Amino acid sequence: MSHGLRIVAMTLALMVGSAAAPNPAGYLAGREPDTLAAIPQPPTPGSPRDLADRAIFRRTRALEGSPRWALAQSDADLSKLLADFDCALGVSLTTQNTPRLTALIVKAAPDISAAYNVPKDVFHKLRPFTRDAGDICVPRSSGFAKSYDYPSGHATWAWAVGLILARAAPDRAADILGRARAFGESRVVCGVHNASAVEAGRVAADTVVSALAGDAAFRDDLAAARSEITTLRSSGVRPDVNACRTEAALTRRTPW
Repeated sequence: MSHGLRIVAMTLALMVGSAAAPNPAGYLAGREPDTLAAIPQPPTPGSPRDLADRAIFRRTRALEGSPRWALAQSDADLSKLLADFDCALGVSLTTQNTPRLTALIVKAAPDISAAYNVPKDVFHKLRPFTRDAGDICVPRSSGFAKSYDYPSGHATWAWAVGLILARAAPDRAADILGRARAFGESRVVCGVHNASAVEAGRVAADTVVSALAGDAAFRDDLAAARSEITTLRSSGVRPDVNACRTEAALTRRTPW
């Protein structure tokens, strides 16, 4: 199983437990957008963008041990993705208190997966730590090193979920997408993706969520999720104010 497919499997296991279908059908089954037409080609070796990617990787190794590094380590755990938006949304999100939202994300998972797995398998771009020396914020393994950089699956997931949440709570869209941006940047801080791969992940997410918006079943489920989140925001548990201030200070600016 590819690293990208493991991300999807982990997400589905989180959302619905062991009863999740091994190959669930998405909203767009057979109608997935051609993200290769939207995502720019990865930087060619030695190009200005490639050199910038490498310089960013080397520069961000100095963040090891810092609070921003710790946030990158936390963000590497995709099973906490919903909770990572607590501060941005102003209410604590769980799979238990958002069953409609959870079901929507589960059903959209194959569509989101295809948005980045297809170009990954075409471009075969290696991760930054395979080219330049430096620590990364997660354990190394030969399989992980051989999985592909471009576009970032985690960044695609975070931006896609951020776009969905922004549609469910449009008055919080700026905060939600700011956290989704920072989540992607955590992959660069972590050293497991180049900055260009994170940007490409956002394009992949934009493309697939735009396609999802054209599907009637998705729109119906989004309306139900919006109603659910509106109710939750009026009565749900608020995230810790001090923790949110700390997060805001870490995520306000791009860390390179």
